[in-house]
Amino acid sequence: MNNKFLKVSVWLTAAMISTGSSCKNNPSPCLELSSKKLSYLNTYSQLQIIPQPQSISFSEGIFEIDSETEIVHTSPKMHKHAEFLAKYLKNNGDVLVQTSEKYTGKNQIVLKENIDLGEEAYHITVSKDHIVCEASTPAGMFYATQTLIQSFDLSDKTLTVPCVSIKDAPRYAWRGFMLDEARHFFGKETVKQILDVMAYLKLNRFHWHLTDGTGWRIEIKKYPNLTEIGAVGNFSDQNAPRQFYTQDEIREIVAYASERHIMVIPEIDMPGHADAAYRSYPEFFLAHGDGVHGVFHPAREATYQFIDYIFTEIVQLFPSPYIHAGGDEVSFDHPIWAANPEIQQFIKEHDLKDVDGLLYYFMRRVCDIVNSKGCAMIGWQEMIPSGVAPGKAIPIWWMNHVRAPLYDALEKGFKVIMTPHVPCYLDYKQHQSHILKHPAWSHHVNSLLLMYSFPDYLSSLVNSHRDQIMGIQAHLWTELIADSKRLYFMMFPRLAGMAESAWTNAESKDYFRFENNLKKFFQYLDQKGINYFNPFHPELTPEPWGPTW
Repeated sequence: MNNKFLKVSVWLTAAMISTGSSCKNNPSPCLELSSKKLSYLNTYSQLQIIPQPQSISFSEGIFEIDSETEIVHTSPKMHKHAEFLAKYLKNNGDVLVQTSEKYTGKNQIVLKENIDLGEEAYHITVSKDHIVCEASTPAGMFYATQTLIQSFDLSDKTLTVPCVSIKDAPRYAWRGFMLDEARHFFGKETVKQILDVMAYLKLNRFHWHLTDGTGWRIEIKKYPNLTEIGAVGNFSDQNAPRQFYTQDEIREIVAYASERHIMVIPEIDMPGHADAAYRSYPEFFLAHGDGVHGVFHPAREATYQFIDYIFTEIVQLFPSPYIHAGGDEVSFDHPIWAANPEIQQFIKEHDLKDVDGLLYYFMRRVCDIVNSKGCAMIGWQEMIPSGVAPGKAIPIWWMNHVRAPLYDALEKGFKVIMTPHVPCYLDYKQHQSHILKHPAWSHHVNSLLLMYSFPDYLSSLVNSHRDQIMGIQAHLWTELIADSKRLYFMMFPRLAGMAESAWTNAESKDYFRFENNLKKFFQYLDQKGINYFNPFHPELTPEPWGPTW
């Protein structure tokens, strides 16, 4: 198929979906496209890898794995990857192979260090006699093994891989997924399962939204009321029993993620989205008139000491060089700041002009606290005008319809993570037939195709600021998601589309090939017992209902 025509079709269809257009006889343009297939039967269909590698060259023949095959590691730091691959073959291919340090080149899978490759890059060469995986780092070798296991043909009694040469490296260093567990709590086994799928898809940043108005989900030993009081309730039931992660559970999950080369970035939201913390320690907050909602008190030094103590414990749990400190949608709390005499006096004394100036002051103070812990602060795009230095903070652009902050951040020299709510919010429905019981979201359709098309329709912006775009990320807010069945239904397969967009260069992307590769990904999800939406057969995967408003 003419690749230029394909790309134009994809972008045009993405634009149709984003504006709510649909076909007369089919509610989903994406589904209509997927049904065409256009006899996509070229050699790439031999491998069904997500995300698609940057370069694949096939040759004749196959390599067959049997009980005589050895996995050889030529560097001590590749040993655990050899053990991982051997365990996979035993559990999934029913083949018991041995690991070794002796290279013979015959009937071996060789894990070889190659210092000339980039940090996350890898090469795989499959011949009839052996397989050679090359990488300069454990992360690169981990991604090589993920590609290799996706290449195995497990459908027959014999375990084979086609002869192929793969050269690969990620498009972006930041390939992320954000899970909100403040609104609804899912627990460590669900999080570990998500991390497994993220590793399979070569995603490497887990942004963990642990606090919000609904609940505080992480133990802070100095302030036990944050979980004694703040962890009670969820978005569906304000009286639900308290749910949170102990510090030991946090360490366990962080270690689990690290083994899969995934960095965990905690988010402690402030100064807004803080009702759970307000209920726990009201002395550091200003209350709204209803007595239920509160916002951090920015005019008291004790507030910043409270934040400092929290982050002291946070950095002991998360080795990440980043802490996310929120900063979004504080305009909802502006009236309480504007009406408070103490706040107004503080604004006057510090020449902050107005409540926006007060917010920027607060974010600068919080950024200094985060920096004092040896971390850079991540914040939502509202922090961009605050005066924090580009080297000390990283903004996340999330308002698709407001691009001025993104341009402003890039012009100021910030590195930026791009997560526009269209198409990156997975809590929006993914098919016209689905229902969201919230009027503000119900008209959005963040389809799989639209997700796959991002960020290529911003190519001029991305290309002109290549060194400043850290990467992209999908978000899953959980107001309307109360159980893991719906959680996974909303995640998949759109997270796979995000993964390929984050890893694969625009010129190597092909939506029809990606559709074909989803078949194997669905088999993987089936094996793990993970629910998903099948865009090709919606009738086979009906929408599970979430909580009502």
